[in-house]
Amino acid sequence: MPEGDSIFRAARTLHRALAGKRVTAFDSVVPALTRVHQDAPITGRTIESVSAAGKHVLMSFSGDLLLRTHMRMNGSWHIYRKGERWQRPRRDMRIVVATEDFEAVGFNIPVAEMLKGRPSSGNVLRTLGPDLLSDDFDRDEALRRMRSQRDVEVADVLLDQRVLAGIGNVYKSEVLFMCGINPFVPIRLLDDADLARIVDVSRTTLRQNVTGHLAPMTTFRGMRRTTGRDDPSSRLWIYSRGRLPCRKCGTPISVRAQGRHARLTYWCDTCQPVRQTDT
Repeated sequence: MPEGDSIFRAARTLHRALAGKRVTAFDSVVPALTRVHQDAPITGRTIESVSAAGKHVLMSFSGDLLLRTHMRMNGSWHIYRKGERWQRPRRDMRIVVATEDFEAVGFNIPVAEMLKGRPSSGNVLRTLGPDLLSDDFDRDEALRRMRSQRDVEVADVLLDQRVLAGIGNVYKSEVLFMCGINPFVPIRLLDDADLARIVDVSRTTLRQNVTGHLAPMTTFRGMRRTTGRDDPSSRLWIYSRGRLPCRKCGTPISVRAQGRHARLTYWCDTCQPVRQTDT
């Protein structure tokens, strides 16, 4: 699943290509979107902005319409110049938003809805926690929401978008390793300094992965790094390195499924020890 940094980069690229431009063509195989287009055509509207909110891409159109998409595991947005050949088959297309110069194509996007005006109080956007990549990130609110999850294991809390928006399975393991915190410890056993370190490292790490030099018109996810190393084989500390030696101490990296969705968690038993009060 794309994480907050990937979604942020995709939204930024789409904004560069589309913002301020008039929609010349709109197409979708999503029934809810086609109904909106039939009743209130998207064609002719101006794309006002494209932004990210956690793992959601938000495309705003004139006339107070907002297209919300969520990529889940396999979805992606591509941007093509007019006449350029798509890199995915047409059968994977879910949404097309075209302007005079560019064509934004959403492939295999499983969640897409058109919202009128501000999102309703029941909409998923209203339930998101503070967005780690937002300029107005509310650190105190993030800490409050984390502390409220007293009996939940910290790794699962980091995946809860209602607590912190933007972290996925890769950053979950990487951030906790960087903080030296065991992923299975419940929140109630972490002190304020622990929680503050987790939030600060999460925000810093995600921001570092969206501020690099990027091609101006690509929505590709890029090469995520947490170690700061340029070698592609050394870019992550522990994720997807089960049974390989820890880059810091040499202990074999442990891995096991965690949480109700059985997402894989990676950790180092030496660098992230179980505390005496964790048992």
